[in-house]
Amino acid sequence: GDWRQRQRTQETVPRGICEAMCPARELRDREAQNRLHRFEMLAGTEKSRRPRGDPLRAVKEYSRPAAGKDSTNPSDLRPPAVLLKTVCYLIDDIAASRTLHPWSEIYGFVFDRVRAVKQDMIIQRLSGLDCVAILERTVRFFIYSSYHLCGEPLQLYDPCINDTHLQENLSWLFECYATETEPHPNQEEFQALGLLYNLGSTQATQHIMGLPERLRSTPAVKLALSINRAFLERNPVRLLRLAQGLNFLQCCALHRHLLTCRRDLLLIFSHGHSSRNCRFPLDRLAQLLSLDTALTAQLCQDYGVKVNQESQVVFSKAAFTEPEQGKLYCKLYHNIVAEKQRDLTVGSIIHGCA
Repeated sequence: GDWRQRQRTQETVPRGICEAMCPARELRDREAQNRLHRFEMLAGTEKSRRPRGDPLRAVKEYSRPAAGKDSTNPSDLRPPAVLLKTVCYLIDDIAASRTLHPWSEIYGFVFDRVRAVKQDMIIQRLSGLDCVAILERTVRFFIYSSYHLCGEPLQLYDPCINDTHLQENLSWLFECYATETEPHPNQEEFQALGLLYNLGSTQATQHIMGLPERLRSTPAVKLALSINRAFLERNPVRLLRLAQGLNFLQCCALHRHLLTCRRDLLLIFSHGHSSRNCRFPLDRLAQLLSLDTALTAQLCQDYGVKVNQESQVVFSKAAFTEPEQGKLYCKLYHNIVAEKQRDLTVGSIIHGCA
């Protein structure tokens, strides 16, 4: 009975036959309704009253599943190979483009089209290597964006929405790793990224602890575990020292925890070194915080920590204060991450050739 049941399920799962990145019908409709994104327009028609769509650049849009609307029509669904091709196009020709600007608009376009890819995957209940290749690139895109667009106005980039999608894709990816028998050569990379991004989370820590020993003992996962331990033990000095050993994308994953970490360091030192005649060299503090001295002085000022004329920090329990909401700009303190990007291209970062 079980076999027959499986056979029946197989028959009811739609299989896509659309070979283009955007179904022909959707392209016609969006053309008629003037709903093409400028990245999809046929060169030379952008300025006309009704721009034409370029079949080689148009990509299926995300649309909410609506009542009475058939989303399972095979000619509107793209098979796995076409979905992977679509994601690679979005990375190579859009995200990594040297001519398209601004990046917040690139993000908005890629975000929406990747969502539509995911929808096609869910409807067809995809699994396997193409599925993993798509999810890995999507997760890298969201992690890179969380750093690159940090501090942008909310209408251009919403960190909460980015986070929701990143987490969903990450758990789907981990599910693929856990249930499929094919070898997954990038598993070490993503297990480490997941933990660095979700530092201090019980769920993330338990997930890692449940992995086979051979994965837990790989260099990337071991480093992520040490950083996680330092975070849980509230040891910011150790955490920032260990973070020096991370690569660029790992720093992007960690970056949302850095402000908390630096704040903790100043708080701990304000208590530990609080005495009227204790002076702490600013350049030494800068080293510990992985910031230059100007930014270190700025951060001290933000937290009410006094820096005197001789570039010495005067820690005091009483003086430490939390800045008002929105006064601290994370982006200001990005240099630990920015330095690691040096000559990496966006394409190589998201494809994982970094």
